[in-house]
Amino acid sequence: MVLKEEYFVRSINSSETHEWFLKKHYAKRIPSVSYAYGLYKTNLVGICTYGRPVAHSLVKSAFTGKFQDTFLELNRLVVDEGLEKNVLSFFVSQTLKKLPSPNVVVSYADTSQNHHGYIYQATNWIYTGLSAKRFDYKVKGLEHLHSASLMDHVGRGVVKDKILKLKEMYGDRLYTLDRPRKHRYFYFIGNKKQKKEMKKNLAYQIEPYPKGNNKRYEANYKPDVQILLF
Repeated sequence: MVLKEEYFVRSINSSETHEWFLKKHYAKRIPSVSYAYGLYKTNLVGICTYGRPVAHSLVKSAFTGKFQDTFLELNRLVVDEGLEKNVLSFFVSQTLKKLPSPNVVVSYADTSQNHHGYIYQATNWIYTGLSAKRFDYKVKGLEHLHSASLMDHVGRGVVKDKILKLKEMYGDRLYTLDRPRKHRYFYFIGNKKQKKEMKKNLAYQIEPYPKGNNKRYEANYKPDVQILLF
């Protein structure tokens, strides 16, 4: 089967992603979205989004201070269960072709979900090892809330001030938990010269792809059917 004859990819409005991310993706959160793409087989069967990386320190240091204004993160990828083999890699490769050029793209595979990033390996991303060791803030009784959601609840400001506000709000219920490390991948978009410059300035050592048995999370939720009309 020729995938291009069965599926197609197009830009979608970020509002169309909300139900998928809140009900279907394991993170249950809506990230910052700059570019959103839908995978269609008559109906919408998958979503992939890109936005500014959450890790500001990564943007500043990953390429020795360069490419900070052309730096994206593939922050969500979710598709319906039961799609044909290689559909996911087809989807990701098509979205990368639609992004502005030049651009540096980073994405992660979550070790806590037993993910290794095989989709990035299949689409020729560069692997640079595991993310740094960090911790998240949690509140007893509200463990379902992501650390970023807790920070959002206390409003804008520098992280240090937000932590103080969290301590005032939750007292002894506030605690820290080691954050699972993630496999980190990069993809370069640009002409031959631009890609060479990106690779030259990459601050991380390129490593062999990690291997292991992937664990699939349940994604059986069916969003409202969205049919593309011509």
